[in-house]
Amino acid sequence: MHKDEICFMSACDMVQKIKTQELTSQEIVESVIERIEKINPIINAFCTPTFELAREMAKTSDEKVKKGEKLGLIEGIPTSIKDTFPTKGIRTTFGSKIYENFVPRDDDILVKRLKEEGCVILGKTNTPAFGFKGVTDNKIFGTTKNPWDIERTPGGSSGGAGASMASGLGNLAVGGDGGGSIRIPSSLTGIYGFKPTFGRVPSNGGITTGGVGTRTLVQRGPLVRYVRDAALMLDVIVGEDEIDRYSLPKPCFSFLEKLNDTPQKLKIGFSMNLGFVKIIDPSVEESVLDSIHKFEDLDWSVEKSNKIRIKDSQKVLRTYWFTGFQDTGQAGNQVEENIQKMAYIASKFTLEDIKWADLQREKIYSTINRHFKYYDILITPTLACTAFKLGTDWAHEIDGKDVSEDGLAWQPYTYPFNLSGHPAASIPCGWSKDGLPIGMQIVGKRLDDLTVLQASQSFEEIAPWQDKKPNFI
Repeated sequence: MHKDEICFMSACDMVQKIKTQELTSQEIVESVIERIEKINPIINAFCTPTFELAREMAKTSDEKVKKGEKLGLIEGIPTSIKDTFPTKGIRTTFGSKIYENFVPRDDDILVKRLKEEGCVILGKTNTPAFGFKGVTDNKIFGTTKNPWDIERTPGGSSGGAGASMASGLGNLAVGGDGGGSIRIPSSLTGIYGFKPTFGRVPSNGGITTGGVGTRTLVQRGPLVRYVRDAALMLDVIVGEDEIDRYSLPKPCFSFLEKLNDTPQKLKIGFSMNLGFVKIIDPSVEESVLDSIHKFEDLDWSVEKSNKIRIKDSQKVLRTYWFTGFQDTGQAGNQVEENIQKMAYIASKFTLEDIKWADLQREKIYSTINRHFKYYDILITPTLACTAFKLGTDWAHEIDGKDVSEDGLAWQPYTYPFNLSGHPAASIPCGWSKDGLPIGMQIVGKRLDDLTVLQASQSFEEIAPWQDKKPNFI
């Protein structure tokens, strides 16, 4: 088997090959490391590689196979960790000069679970400071580039994870999503990203993302090339832990085993504006609308939803997000200027501002739930545009219109579901005329992560995308 085939293989297929030793974990890891050494200098997806550790972990996995020992669910699979998740003995910077030389003594709970199930850690992937924005650059490691066009952004804040997966630099990646940070890079780099129901995956909290204000916005999840690999990873990382009072019990079933139990009937409602989106790139709109109707091939009901009209979500998000960075932004010149600005604005918030945001957030949740009284699934575009040029924190033009004064105009579809906590995925659904990926967002009822995965798997079977790879690699 060619090394590039190994690098782009499904993690689920890889698990089986390692079990039989048709491929050893060590062979796989060496193929991936060779590819990282070739590609990463171009796209800057990995900020802290851990190749010697990866080799040791791969060797351990192969020895377990040979001895007939019990294997983990992801035994021997090359995996990357976003640099906002503490990793024991491995430099973890959170993308900030404040933590430039920080080496944690303990693993994040998510990392512990991945290790317990046998993953091989390739290293840490790049992120903006504390995951505070939707593109990926920082003062320590510089800018991550989109492998489909290295003059454009891969998005963020899990941009290193997205760029690495699109480039075949590993077989599983994990990120965090507080406003779209899994779904944004998945859309812009042409991979599958899944934000579970809030609480599905426990969090250590602390400085992982911003602070307390962002705590109830963030969920962790997989960025992968195949839907079934997302289900596999969820089987590893979901489930309650006493460290996180918001964490939910582990489901009494396997997401992977249930993945192909496709529902006979689903009622899908779609919205291209959620009641407030004003601008969308025509190529994105066309691609998503065309993709939505492919679900009719499954004899599922598809119709435009008029049940969802979200109000004030941008102002609510900013109230929570800015408040979350209030303490971080006061750490001096080592902190990014935009974080300092957010902290300053947050310092002017009154108690009434916070109470207003809490109330409006509840209204947003109720509005989204109203849709799910009539439909099983909500489908929207993931983003309002494709990948934009490097050097800016947001798209300044969409469909020929100047949106430079609105930093969230390009990502209006993602953050409402951080405010509500519903499960949401981004799946590739097409390509622009200049060859850039387009993502479609699939949202499910609270706690119904499984149906989102099943709908995603069904769409992947109708419209697979994995044969497309960035030209320069």
